[in-house]
Order: sequence, then structure tokens, then C-alpha cells
Amino acid sequence: MSKAAQRATEALRAYGLEFPGAHIKSPWPNHADLAVADKTFAYLGKGEGPFSISCKLPETSAVALELPFTEPTGYGLGKWGWVTATIERGKIPLSMLEAWIEESYRAQAPKRLIKELDAR
Repeated sequence: MSKAAQRATEALRAYGLEFPGAHIKSPWPNHADLAVADKTFAYLGKGEGPFSISCKLPETSAVALELPFTEPTGYGLGKWGWVTATIERGKIPLSMLEAWIEESYRAQAPKRLIKELDAR
């Protein structure tokens, strides 16, 4: 993973950990994913390969899938609105990916934690 990809991954992970109840979940080697109530809301690799993130986007997946660097997430998750972005070169659109993380968090978090987020 390039230094820019590592910095982006670390920044997005830190952003996601600011949400109420968010924590790191590592279901596979080389992953430090974001979860809430033990439900993953962002898959973020660490280590090898290009920058990659997968989020559940129930409201914006159709628009997200129009981007040239996206595809439905594998393992059958794509049919549930999960989108994977893989960026091998160029600028990583952090603000857009932060919006994805928030949408995914809201799709996975218990209502009480969403209320807590909205009260901030």
C-alpha cells in the first residue's frame, strides 16, 4: 500500500472511530475494519495492495457504482447495497468516502446510537 493510501486509510479509520460505539473489528488478517454493535460498517484493508474500502450504501449505491473505481462488493454483499472502491493511482476522495462511512454507519448502527450521533 502506498504512503498516500496508508494515510487515507488511517484518516478514514480515525474518522469512523469518532462515531458513537464504533470500534475496530479484525475478522481477517490484514484488516482493521470499522464496526458498531459488532456489525461491520466499513471494510478497510491495511498493508498490501491498493487503497480499498467497502461500505453499505442503501441510499447512494446506484450513484456510487457509476464511478470508474467502484464495483458491487463481493461475497454476495453487493446485492445488499455494499460498494467497494479500489483506487490504485491518483487522489483519494476523502470527503466523499467520509460520507460513505457515515451512511454505512447509519445503516448498521442501533437507533439509540444514531440518535446520539444526531444530538452532537
